[in-house]
Amino acid sequence: MKRKLVITAAAMAVLFVLAGCESWDRTVKDIGSSVKGLQRVATVYDQGGNAIKTYKGKFDVEVNEYGNKVKFDLDGKRVLIYNATVIVEEE
Repeated sequence: MKRKLVITAAAMAVLFVLAGCESWDRTVKDIGSSVKGLQRVATVYDQGGNAIKTYKGKFDVEVNEYGNKVKFDLDGKRVLIYNATVIVEEE
């Protein structure tokens, strides 16, 4: 019984310390984003810096490892963007 109390107290202390960290806040936000999405605005730009299209809504953004593809689902439709500059901002 005493061991359970020590383990519980240690776990609560770790959570208390992590709750104040920015990295912990980012991790929690990342989990929420991947589970339910965030309210965002994604603007796609051409090579000249001109805005081509803007997407608004609640979605999660996935980027491939090479940085040349952005993927998200918006209003039940999949959006794939290749070889363009995409700026995604949280509303």
